[in-house]
Amino acid sequence: MTKNPPVDFNDRMLSLGLARVSEAAAMASAKLIGHGDEKAADQAAVDAMRRRLNELDIKGVVVIGEGERDEAPMLFIGEEVGSGEGPAVDIALDPLEGTTLTAKDMPNALAVVAMGPRGTMLHAPDVYMEKLAIGPGYPENLVTLDMSPTERVRVLAEAKGGGADDITVCILERPRHEDLIDEVRATGAAIRLITDGDVAGIMHCADRGRTGIDMYMGSGGAPEGVLAAAALKCMGGQMWGKLLFRNDDERGRAAKAGITDLDRVYARDDLVRADVIFAATGVTDGSLLPGIKREVGYLTSETLLMRSKTGSVRRMFYRNPTK
Repeated sequence: MTKNPPVDFNDRMLSLGLARVSEAAAMASAKLIGHGDEKAADQAAVDAMRRRLNELDIKGVVVIGEGERDEAPMLFIGEEVGSGEGPAVDIALDPLEGTTLTAKDMPNALAVVAMGPRGTMLHAPDVYMEKLAIGPGYPENLVTLDMSPTERVRVLAEAKGGGADDITVCILERPRHEDLIDEVRATGAAIRLITDGDVAGIMHCADRGRTGIDMYMGSGGAPEGVLAAAALKCMGGQMWGKLLFRNDDERGRAAKAGITDLDRVYARDDLVRADVIFAATGVTDGSLLPGIKREVGYLTSETLLMRSKTGSVRRMFYRNPTK
């Protein structure tokens, strides 16, 4: 993996403010958990996250956001956020990672946001990305995208000191993954299928003691891949991604984002090239974080706040009066 370039980024002073950003988004969507309205839940989270970001003393630019300017009225890619004072930073965000999960009150919905120095996060186009991730403690490049799923399971099992039946793989449940699922199961490994939320799915690899997940495989949104890489940069672990293009329109999106090598395999530190801070707040109960808890007059949240520079991981509880 590439080394981080030297960058002056005051992540310590900004970290608490970033935690408040994800907290605000999660709490705003809490009243819509289980109400079946994905758009309303997402909009509530977007509005709250944008308000909080604009309170921070940063010169921020959204590089991973809600879509292009003509698709999203706010938190669109290229939007400037913050007070305009302070350091120039890239912002990657998903105000509600798991809109369907929230609408149906299903596990692992999160509000997530990452921040790094300006120009250090991949401006990933809105296309699919093939993703592979494992947790910390393994030799570099132990598994690769060039390997078959069977080979990845075998190599990881050997490094772990066990057999394939000691490996659990997280995969997004989609028709396009049917062959992948069949092949992984044929090795003897277990599979944790998730319906949505592959940022959380990839983060699971880095906290195996809590989640039981060893590896993530499969394709999903490229922007979410950058967010997941930011999380793994803080938590530890390895990740690789390769952009997938279905037509000329998608290849055009890559060109617009400044990407010329369409076959490049990005390692974690290619997706996020400098130290970052990352905050995730649970919306619904999940393996990584509990969801928002409601009681008369209060909302309680838990936020995971991480800094890659120090490797620090904090869990922050916030009990907020609603009146």
